[in-house]
Amino acid sequence: MGLLLILLAAAVQSAEWPQFRGPDSNPVGADAGLAERWSKTENVEWVTPLPGRGWSSPVVTGDRVFLTAVTTEGKSKQPQTGTEYSNEYVAELVKQGLTQEQVLQKVTERDIELPNEVMLHYFLFCLDLKTGKVNWQREFFAGRPPGGRHRKNSFASETPVTDGRSVFVYVANLGIYAFDLKGKPLWKTPMEANPIYLDFGTGGSPALHENQLIVLSDNEKQQFLASFDKRTGKQIWRTNRDFRETAGGRNQRSGWTTPYIWRNGTRTEIVTVSPAFAASYDLEGKELWRLGGMSISPIPSPFTYEGMLYVNGGRGKALFAVRPGAKGNITPERTERANEFVAWSDARGGTYLPTPVAFEGGIYSLTETGILSRFDAKTGKLSYKTRLAPDAGYFTTSPWAYNGKVFCLSEEGKTFVVEAGETFKLFGENALDEMAQATPAIVGDRLLLRTEGRLYSIRKRR
Repeated sequence: MGLLLILLAAAVQSAEWPQFRGPDSNPVGADAGLAERWSKTENVEWVTPLPGRGWSSPVVTGDRVFLTAVTTEGKSKQPQTGTEYSNEYVAELVKQGLTQEQVLQKVTERDIELPNEVMLHYFLFCLDLKTGKVNWQREFFAGRPPGGRHRKNSFASETPVTDGRSVFVYVANLGIYAFDLKGKPLWKTPMEANPIYLDFGTGGSPALHENQLIVLSDNEKQQFLASFDKRTGKQIWRTNRDFRETAGGRNQRSGWTTPYIWRNGTRTEIVTVSPAFAASYDLEGKELWRLGGMSISPIPSPFTYEGMLYVNGGRGKALFAVRPGAKGNITPERTERANEFVAWSDARGGTYLPTPVAFEGGIYSLTETGILSRFDAKTGKLSYKTRLAPDAGYFTTSPWAYNGKVFCLSEEGKTFVVEAGETFKLFGENALDEMAQATPAIVGDRLLLRTEGRLYSIRKRR
């Protein structure tokens, strides 16, 4: 009977994917039946077309899948793969002799969708996990957006979070919306609209701890970490932050990271990554420690593995492994790789867009241009650093892992499957031929993978 209860508990746990990057914020599957190969037809249990656009990830509780999308009245700027095209365009305009103001105007016209250009409809969808059928959809806001977006972003990039009884949708600069599992609105809390750097749009998802719903808002006006009561939507506390110590002398204060709830043997804390520094807070919003050396454009989120916290400093910055119990300023000296609370760091281990995944003793870190590095999780020793393939493309989606494999999904919709281990070995490639930026959900023996216009349930045929 005891063994049966353990197996049943494991089965229930495997059917939950409550937040961005999964229950442990480290997307790793445990079911040996998960598919390693797929295409638009192979090992596809179901595929559901999705209206509009959104780069939020699916979350799952029980047999319900939740995700968000935004539809646009009229035309909308189409997304484009790659991360350097704006810089190349700027260089071309400068060569033409345009002034700085003219360059900014042309880049904005081509790459930024401004609030006065679009009317939007924001939706929360609930799908059946087994069939992909849309059980219900709720429009929770209609009108002009609170700010613009870079065409690489979407107006629905924040991933919802669920506690198994309700689902909470956060759209930065717009508000928080709570629904029960049948789609009944429970409450909504409007939030002030703060400017984001160059109108690039927002992207950091919410986190849950008991009755606290935690949101991080790094913007150009007033940066803050805030807690809301998940039962009522009322604010519990708010901690304003000051980013005067920005990196490189550039006065940029916006960030796109998701706060992480770190439960360790010492305490439970809220870890945040922001421009110039990472900082951790207690459950009342008081700062515990601070770690410098972060990028001015932070996107990857913190996570833990086997008791250690991993903080990605961003493109051109360090990757850090932090021990529990830290306090004060824990930034290593320039000549140091470690100190009392930093177990190890790699000066060039940070990445721009994807968050690393920890799996089978390794930290797998992926750049936006398709270079995969493996570090030993305990020591930080670099096992390898190599391009996935000559034509790998570009990457925004965070890698995930299971069955001795690490999966890297490109923006072009191709997943590169790599054997886990200290030596790089490409196992195969799986193509869906549609743009993708959302990190998948792993639910039992199903992989829920979102592309620009579809949600796939990838599952081995029985």
